[in-house]
Amino acid sequence: MHGTLNDQSLIYLQIAQMLEDDILRGVYHEEEQVPSTNELARGYNINPATAAKGVNLLVSDGILYKKRGIGMFVAKGAAETVRRKRRDAFYNTYVKPLVQEGTSLSLTGEELLAMVNRAIEEGESK
Repeated sequence: MHGTLNDQSLIYLQIAQMLEDDILRGVYHEEEQVPSTNELARGYNINPATAAKGVNLLVSDGILYKKRGIGMFVAKGAAETVRRKRRDAFYNTYVKPLVQEGTSLSLTGEELLAMVNRAIEEGESK
């Protein structure tokens, strides 16, 4: 188990995100077992039902699956599923609002892309 919980978002969402992060970093591979809800609950000192809610969120997204009587395992293609899910969230959370604000400022697509490219260059020079 990696990471620490904070007060910024719901605990079960943080549990799900930490497991996703571990899948992306290769801590857990396809077909590998992840910590049980009881292990997560003990490790983070939370209610097992809260841990289960985070794990079940990943099951519903097709990232984890249950082997009855054994535990939860990483699904085939889970890393790509997480990447796709996060790309979609990035698009909806950042890109669409950026374009909407650019439109409200009467920026052209070229001007907006130039600003994005400038921000990329500034980020790379740090």
